[in-house]
Amino acid sequence: MNTGNPMNAEHPRNTGVPTDSGPTGGGESTDGQGRAGTPVLELRDLSRVHGSGVAAVHALRGVNLSVCAGELVAVMGPSGSGKSTLLTLAGGLDTATGGQVLVEGQDLGALSRARLAKVRRSSVGYVFQDYNLIPALTAAENISLPRELDGVSSRQARKEALAALEEIGLVEVADRFPDEMSGGQQQRVAIARAMIGDRRLVLADEPTGALDSETGEAVLALLRRRCDEGAAGVMVTHEPRFAAWADRVVFLKDGAVIDESASPRAESLLTGEGVR
Repeated sequence: MNTGNPMNAEHPRNTGVPTDSGPTGGGESTDGQGRAGTPVLELRDLSRVHGSGVAAVHALRGVNLSVCAGELVAVMGPSGSGKSTLLTLAGGLDTATGGQVLVEGQDLGALSRARLAKVRRSSVGYVFQDYNLIPALTAAENISLPRELDGVSSRQARKEALAALEEIGLVEVADRFPDEMSGGQQQRVAIARAMIGDRRLVLADEPTGALDSETGEAVLALLRRRCDEGAAGVMVTHEPRFAAWADRVVFLKDGAVIDESASPRAESLLTGEGVR
């Protein structure tokens, strides 16, 4: 991550230009800068069904998506459209019913439990709407924990955690516990935890959902910056103004991708207008 105050971030950007693979991409794609490259994340004909028979619920239906390094993709759609399911599958937190999830070329469904845990720990950063900080650990300890699990010494992990807190302007909360921080502070600590180390894929599930507008913009600036530095990011959001930070916006409805475009079309798509 670069230095700088996230509250003074540049204006959001959105090229409005889909990748060469389109809404149902796969294989080689283009990043948010228009450059060709191998995707960090690939979803291939991904499906998730809960239950069976007449009670079966199709949370995802044949979703294809590629996200390259340097690219931030926003996922939008009404409640129950499959947005959170997409993220949990992309991060290896759930198992697909059909299709494949590839992270840096590794098929998550083909990995052993131990190998999958290692990939999740070393390659994927997950930002939850409700922060998911460990209450008994300080901010610095929460951030350093993934690095310690990676085998980094406690001293080095704390040094990296303090550097991450300095970057996001929160050094003063290093030794505070989660219940001693505001919601915005907790979310920025959670993002620092997701980004520490060499995690190439950052997944964020409504990271601004519980925050005020100004703090939400600061959180999005951090996520945008991490992608600009080479990570691939996927963010679920209901807010078109936050989706404007992304390079692409993918729209889900009833578990399927219905379109991919720039944020100005978000509201019409979510209300059913202009859906193909």
